[in-house]
Amino acid sequence: MKLLDLGDVRLHYRVDGPDDGPPVVFVNSLGTDLRLWDPILPHLPDGLRIIRFDKRGHGLSTCPPSPYTMGALVTDTERLLDHLGVRDCVFVGLSIGGMIAQGLAVKRLDMIRAMVLSNTAAKIGNPELWAERIEGVQQGGIESLADAVMERWFSKSFQDKPDLELWRNMLTRQEDEGYMGCSAAISGTDFYTTTASLRLPTLGIAGAEDGSTPPDLVRETTDLIPGSQFHVIRKAGHLPCVEQPEEYAAVLTRFLKEVGHV
Repeated sequence: MKLLDLGDVRLHYRVDGPDDGPPVVFVNSLGTDLRLWDPILPHLPDGLRIIRFDKRGHGLSTCPPSPYTMGALVTDTERLLDHLGVRDCVFVGLSIGGMIAQGLAVKRLDMIRAMVLSNTAAKIGNPELWAERIEGVQQGGIESLADAVMERWFSKSFQDKPDLELWRNMLTRQEDEGYMGCSAAISGTDFYTTTASLRLPTLGIAGAEDGSTPPDLVRETTDLIPGSQFHVIRKAGHLPCVEQPEEYAAVLTRFLKEVGHV
């Protein structure tokens, strides 16, 4: 475990694999930490340089006062990757992580050779929806939203499994301030125009039972980029890397091979 001091925030990050391996950067969703990707790691090719981190206000990173902007989240990521000397990575972003991917690709295409937009969109929800969720956290903490979030995150079958409690605990143990800060960042983001300007290999991944970013929304964003691919994972919600890790890893591995990364 390492911390990078960026001044207003200290980011917790982790690097697995050889320093000279092809870099793959994973950025997780609102309300989760870098452990979100643990289920798929055993199924990925050997030799990758796997980079993960906790967004500001999440996991073991520090929690500046909210609200945050998407620009700040993109800059945090850019500075971390500069610190690690990352160029030409494949960037895998889920939900808000996929928004960060889109913003960083526009800003620093030298860093990203290809990207995976997982369970995300150029615009998610609307300001009224996010204001309501922020108010809910202000009044009752993340705990007050947790059951509804579980219903959006996971398929019906997964919601009956004991493992659901692990992910509910991960959500409720995030900082309220961090959840509200990143909610504000999503609320203020509309990347339709800028994402449509991108020209790089892109794979969209959706969960068939995703209650947060349904497949049609993910496809709409992926289709903005010419030549992009799209894949729907059945029996999965907003976090298909948790529910169907083998299929998720197989789809990602195929993409890594197609773009010549492995």
